[in-house]
Amino acid sequence: MKFTLSWLRAHLETEATLDQITTTLSTIGLEVEGVEDRAAALAGFRIAEVVEAEQHPNADRLRALKVNTGEGPLLSVVCGAPNARAGMRGVVALPGAFIPGTGITLKKGEIRGVASEAMMLSAREMGLGDDHSGIIDLPADAPIGMAYVAYAKLGDPVIEIAVTPNRGDALSVHGVARDLAAAGLGRLKPLPSPVITPAYASPLTWEIADPQACTYVLGRAIRGVTNGPSPQWLQDWLTAIGQRPINALVDVTNLYCFGLGRPLHVFDVAKVQDTTLTMRMARAGETLEALNGKTYALTEEDGVIADAAGPEALGGIIGGAPTGCDETTTECFIECAIFDPVRIALSGRRHAVTTDARSRFERGVDQDLPRLALEMATATMIELCGGEASEISEAGTPPVWQRQATLRFARLAELGGATVLPDEAVAILEHLGFVASHRDAGSVTVAVPPWRNDVAQVASGNADAALDPRGGILVQPADLSPERATAAAAGCAVIEHEADLIEEVLRIRGLDAIAPLSLPVASPVPPAALSPRQARQGLARRVIAARGMMDCVTYGFLDHATAALFGDTPASLRLENPIAADLDQMRPTPVASLLLAAARNAARGHAAVALCEIGGAYRHTGIDGQLTLACGIRTGETPRHWAAPARALDAFDAKADALAVLAALGVPMAALSATADAPGFYHPGRSGVLRQGPKTVLATFGEVHPRIAAALDLTGPAVAFEVFLDAIPDPKRRKKSAPDLAPFQPVRRDFAFLVDAATPAETLLRAARGADRALITDVALFDRYAGDKLPEGKISLAIDVTLQPREATLTDAAIEAVAQKIIAAVVKATGATLRA
Repeated sequence: MKFTLSWLRAHLETEATLDQITTTLSTIGLEVEGVEDRAAALAGFRIAEVVEAEQHPNADRLRALKVNTGEGPLLSVVCGAPNARAGMRGVVALPGAFIPGTGITLKKGEIRGVASEAMMLSAREMGLGDDHSGIIDLPADAPIGMAYVAYAKLGDPVIEIAVTPNRGDALSVHGVARDLAAAGLGRLKPLPSPVITPAYASPLTWEIADPQACTYVLGRAIRGVTNGPSPQWLQDWLTAIGQRPINALVDVTNLYCFGLGRPLHVFDVAKVQDTTLTMRMARAGETLEALNGKTYALTEEDGVIADAAGPEALGGIIGGAPTGCDETTTECFIECAIFDPVRIALSGRRHAVTTDARSRFERGVDQDLPRLALEMATATMIELCGGEASEISEAGTPPVWQRQATLRFARLAELGGATVLPDEAVAILEHLGFVASHRDAGSVTVAVPPWRNDVAQVASGNADAALDPRGGILVQPADLSPERATAAAAGCAVIEHEADLIEEVLRIRGLDAIAPLSLPVASPVPPAALSPRQARQGLARRVIAARGMMDCVTYGFLDHATAALFGDTPASLRLENPIAADLDQMRPTPVASLLLAAARNAARGHAAVALCEIGGAYRHTGIDGQLTLACGIRTGETPRHWAAPARALDAFDAKADALAVLAALGVPMAALSATADAPGFYHPGRSGVLRQGPKTVLATFGEVHPRIAAALDLTGPAVAFEVFLDAIPDPKRRKKSAPDLAPFQPVRRDFAFLVDAATPAETLLRAARGADRALITDVALFDRYAGDKLPEGKISLAIDVTLQPREATLTDAAIEAVAQKIIAAVVKATGATLRA
């Protein structure tokens, strides 16, 4: 938000200096982002007279001037402006001066053989507008040698403040002046209340065909206007804040947009088709040729102002060119309406239109200002352009903005940390426009002013819904805290935003007046920054990277068709406003994103990749619907090496990756079992699930299903794994102790069993491991044989069993006893027979 110091003084009666004003603004929460001192930037420019103007001897479009600057000899200036002539007075820049409009520092030079010792300036070169058709042409009585800043009264600093999204009232000079007055920096000047006597019936009437487009609108025509340039004071104000003066009628609407935060729009009555302007939603196929020169394809979610020819404005955002006012306008029609902030924001974002009107409507405007603003704008337009006003045309229902909020004085210290006397707190609120309606020893209830849309009473005795004063939005009890929802259901008044009143009191007093306090130190040694569950993500990432995989960060959403290949795609996980049409579904697994990345690499000649990601998988919208997974994929073949030939990747490569992650995260390997019920995007029979117990799934692994690989254009082998980090139990906290190292040498024995081909090796290993848990520390499968030397339907599984004695060295008899236990346990569990 920008405004000049003189514009601020038009709303605030104050003797404060610029430094006092800017310091106070930052103190009360309207942070000053900068102050532009145009007097300093233009200090070196002076009024000069063109004594001679002759054709340049070596250029058709240049003229050689002799310029009198009021000091010293005449200067030679080469100028290309078509209006340069002898006898005129303009603005000259001398060598060493910085030219704001071009960003250069002027130096003496020579242009096609003629010396150029200075520069005659246009408005654009001085940074005072867009006019570059010629150099500035001043009146004949402009004093030669006088500083142009002093002559044009440009010593008016421009202040720019940052405005938070909730402070729509601060997007106006009057709103800023109100805050400064409340902070004790002067007196807020009251707004005038002009009385306009209608001279004729309005030539245009309003119709609200759809309340979604607009809830309330006023309009008034002025006939007999002479529309030309606005007065210099208005042009100076608008130019200073970066606005381009257009004509008097349009400039007046900008005056009230920035001055009062009340966007207005003017139509040329002669250009409007029919006698009715309709507030409605756009229809399919309609377009709008806007005032910015662009054409927008409207949707059925856009509110428009339309006549018989179609849309003439995107309501609350931008007007249409066909009905715009120009120098030929003799009768205008002023529109002043209330729009839904949410719909304005959505339409503006949909069409990428950012305007000053949109920024104010989407934050919420003064609900009680439309009629007064219309009267004030009418009076100003008649003053500048002449003419007479019509009756007011009106449609819709005026907004019900009246609401109350309560402040408990004790909360100023409890929540705000400042001791404020009740009388001081009430005085501050009243200076800000809040009106005290009830006060007792402990609290005050105030009527919230119509321009403070961020302070509201949410509900009073209505358990179903409550009206949000921002523009008719319903707030359901589910959106309230449990305590407030309970109070609403009981029919009690539910006061929201008491904290806003506290903030108002504290910021006007000055946030720097709150004494700083250090946070209490819970422990001299700070606790760990990450919980064990958070730390395991970093550990898993390092383990996977150490196994040769590239860490990736991909989007958490895919196109719906691709996501459906990897699991369920419930409608609740469909994005209503995706960043791209092919990213409209939350992904079931990060494996899908990694395989798409692998396909892009393969299309560019990199068929063998190893990618990993720690990311989210989305199953439903419940509290446990988002899972954190450590995933990885490998494509192509193993690297060629002199010690071993290259081979196609298989499920066991993915299983090894998954087991490495689980082992690093402290999962006991002996407690894991493998089953063959992997998800459908894995190859059946070449995939598996790693479990801890019968129910807890810790990981899945396997080859990617050929159908999935074909759909993603992956031609070579691809394997993948998923580790469910949330399912891994937290490690048990044990005190560290010395390692328990057995003093006796371990003993290893091999066993080969003949089993049915359908028997899982896991069953055999588990049986052997449980034969004697005191002595058996490890059991591993080291050989699988199936061939014509075995009975049909049988295979041979060979295992390596490690025995670790603790109390004494094992004797042959003890070893044989354990061996018999192992054989008996395996035979019982699998029906196997020991091979000779």
